[in-house]
Amino acid sequence: MALLVRSLARSSCILKQTSMLIPRRSTMATNAYEEMGKYWSRNRKLNRPLSPFLTVYKPHLAMMTSLTHRVTGVVMQVVICGTSILLLCLPGDYKTNLEYIRNLSLGPVIIYALKYIFAFPVTYHFLNGLRHLAWDAGYGFGLKTLYKSAYFVMALTAVVSTYFVFGIKPSVL
Repeated sequence: MALLVRSLARSSCILKQTSMLIPRRSTMATNAYEEMGKYWSRNRKLNRPLSPFLTVYKPHLAMMTSLTHRVTGVVMQVVICGTSILLLCLPGDYKTNLEYIRNLSLGPVIIYALKYIFAFPVTYHFLNGLRHLAWDAGYGFGLKTLYKSAYFVMALTAVVSTYFVFGIKPSVL
């Protein structure tokens, strides 16, 4: 008798467990789907854009400097990681690879252009990071101050990057 009760209890538990695994059709999903359809049909009738980005957010200096700050940070991270992986995969040691680059006999225009491409993001990200730190401290939120600091960072970036490219003579290259 105990075996019969146990087997019936187990079979009913298995049925309950499997019925919980089977998804039930909910009326909420169809109602939400219908509501979304109504929302988008109303927006189409009113000729509203799908994304307000181009109509609401006109590019301005603060937006562009912040975007450039983020892009330079991401680019530097990708370049650093990529260079590290590349150096790990290359055969030979550092001196051998550096000698190989020297033997390429690249012209001065290419060398200076590459130096500027490497110097600009580092310089801009550092100087604009100082500007962001000033914002974190609560300074520089006025519209005039915001624009002055942005132009100052851009001018100082050009000057410092140019100094890094032409002013410092490394002994390696």
